[in-house]
Amino acid sequence: MAALVNRGGSDDICHGGSLFSNLVDSSLLLSLSRNVDVYCSSRKRPRVTAPLAFRAEKKVAYKKQQPRSIDSLPDECLFEILRRLPGDKERSNSARVSKRWLMLLSSIRSSELGARKKSHVESGKKFLPDLNKNVLLDEQESENNGYLTRRLDAEEATDIRLASIALGTCSRGGLGKLFIQGSNSTRVTDVGLSAIAHACPALRVLSMWKVPLITDAGLSEIADGCPLLEKLDLCQCPLITDKGLVSVAKKCPNLTSLTIESCANICNEGLQVIGRSCPKLKSLTIKDCLHVGDQGIASLVSSASSCLERIKLQALNISDIVLAVIGHYGKNLIDLSLNGLQNVGEKGFWVMGNALGLQKLRSITINCCNGLTDKGLQAIAKGSPFLKQLFVRKSCYLSDAGLRSFAETARALENLHLEDCNRITLMGVLGALLTCNPELKSLVLVRCLGIRDIAFAPTQLPSCMSLRSLTIRDCPGVTGASLQVVGKICPQLQKLDLSGQVGVTDASLIPLIQSSEVGFVEVNLSGCVNLTDALVTMLVKAHGSTLKMLNLDGCKRITDQSLVAIADSCSVFDDLDLSCSSISDYGVAVLASARQLNLCTLSLASCSKVTDKSLPFLGNMGKSMVGLNLQHCSLISIHGIGLLEEKLWWCDIIS
Repeated sequence: MAALVNRGGSDDICHGGSLFSNLVDSSLLLSLSRNVDVYCSSRKRPRVTAPLAFRAEKKVAYKKQQPRSIDSLPDECLFEILRRLPGDKERSNSARVSKRWLMLLSSIRSSELGARKKSHVESGKKFLPDLNKNVLLDEQESENNGYLTRRLDAEEATDIRLASIALGTCSRGGLGKLFIQGSNSTRVTDVGLSAIAHACPALRVLSMWKVPLITDAGLSEIADGCPLLEKLDLCQCPLITDKGLVSVAKKCPNLTSLTIESCANICNEGLQVIGRSCPKLKSLTIKDCLHVGDQGIASLVSSASSCLERIKLQALNISDIVLAVIGHYGKNLIDLSLNGLQNVGEKGFWVMGNALGLQKLRSITINCCNGLTDKGLQAIAKGSPFLKQLFVRKSCYLSDAGLRSFAETARALENLHLEDCNRITLMGVLGALLTCNPELKSLVLVRCLGIRDIAFAPTQLPSCMSLRSLTIRDCPGVTGASLQVVGKICPQLQKLDLSGQVGVTDASLIPLIQSSEVGFVEVNLSGCVNLTDALVTMLVKAHGSTLKMLNLDGCKRITDQSLVAIADSCSVFDDLDLSCSSISDYGVAVLASARQLNLCTLSLASCSKVTDKSLPFLGNMGKSMVGLNLQHCSLISIHGIGLLEEKLWWCDIIS
């Protein structure tokens, strides 16, 4: 009080307007009414009159009465609350509240959960079910064992979507397989991948195609949270480097399959660590990785040789060294595919075969490898005594001599596929058939321009009693005489594919059709533009009891007469393609009236004579019809298609 009596300064009472001119910090006061009188001093703290104090207390009380939301808490506090939820079902339900809750829940690692259930083994107590509780089966929380599969395509793939999948599946059996098929605009980042890693510890399969924003950090999260990972596919992931691959190698020892395609920043180091740290690796596919060379592939193959069964290498900068290592260490190798290896020469194939390490090899594919020669192919046959399938495409130096020597050595061969091998002739093929394994079942010749008709048949013809399937596709030199020879040496044919053979006529095919002793099951004559109804009639009359599939796509001279013959003679028919033919509504009606037929798929695409009049007959084809192609049938109306779809609601109709 003495201070108030002996105060200094002016005795003025300020009325509202000049208040803030006498204050040191006006922001420290509550808002003042214009009619409130305040005692102001230039050197002393101002005193507020009673009306002002009353209003301030009233405002504070109003603030205290306002309800507070849990969302007003900072992320750190909300994180601590959410991580203490008792189970997966509660976390899944809480994730539906908002995106903020969803992302916070997805960021919680399994090791950070504060209310984890102790297992019965850890607690030492024997579990006894409570029979008094009536709990529905779908209400019980299932274990996160990885039973579920999820696929995301293009725009569906986002971080929010991945977080929703992670939390939504953990209480319903757990996510076991995740496939992300992205694009250049895919918005998936490490955040979404981390959500999967945190909530899906049972993830076994992860496939990511075209996800440009995923980095080593996201892949490392997967390695930390998904130690059971068995299969990893990475395609066009430009930000993933050896660092991410090393994380997977060190923390996922159960890895059995690895595919890396078009990942520009993956080099040799990551593959070396994979070889040392993943003893269960069985399948390896490396495609179009510019910085992967001999060191990475050779180190991986030699380290993981105890289990490695399948290797596929494509468009890599590797040399003969890799093939030599494969030939020496591939003792358990079953399937080998080499595609577009431009730096591999004849020596590489020769050493791979003569290393005698490919004793278990069953199938080999060699595509666009200029280093494959007759000598290399013969060495492969020598080093692979149990080889059953050979696929060779675009080999510039493989000749008849190499094919014959291979056939003589490969005594277990069952399937021979030659494509774009222009130095192979018909005499070379006949010579190989004469000396090959008597158990050869399939022969495929595609775009082999060196195969042409021969003026006379050789004196000694091979007998291929085991050959069941023959394909001669897009070989313009094959017409009449060649097919007559084939008919003489292959009496047990069941599958015949002559698609694209524009020079084939009725006369050239009749001997081949007549020579079959067991009956054709599948016949593909698409693109054989010179065939007529006479050949189809003879075919179905001779083999109608066994024929199941017939493809006449592009055979413009085929008319309703062929359908009449099919309806009369075929009993087990289920697949018929008449695209671009000359059939009409009458032929469709005859086909539909054949009650013994149970067609599953029928194609009438681009049949210009088929109109709306055919639709009632198509609607009566029966329950067996599951696929119907009516594309480019210009005389069929949209309204008619709609009515047909209503009647055949179970059938997939393409129009």
